[in-house]
Amino acid sequence: MQGWSFLVAAIVLEVAGTTCLKLSDGLTRLTPTLLMLVLYGVSLVCLAMAVKRIEIGVAYAVWAGMGTALIAVIGFVFFREVVTPLKIASIGLIILGVVGLNLGPTS
Repeated sequence: MQGWSFLVAAIVLEVAGTTCLKLSDGLTRLTPTLLMLVLYGVSLVCLAMAVKRIEIGVAYAVWAGMGTALIAVIGFVFFREVVTPLKIASIGLIILGVVGLNLGPTS
């Protein structure tokens, strides 16, 4: 269970880092840029801790997939990015893929 806690932390930190990337305005604003670097770094440390207990393929897919889905939703809600049925369906497919990986057998 501890591996999954590290993985959730890694996802949250990566999403926060990507949000700071957007707020950095092309890395021209110092505070969001520095926050982005720190958040990405700590996210990778948490991911490294997670893969000690979770298969790397599953952990990375969950980290990347859920991070992608969450940042897309943040883009829609906070940055007023365009929402289309195709984008919604694509996010759903990402989530289905992550769920499918977790339902498969593990060693």
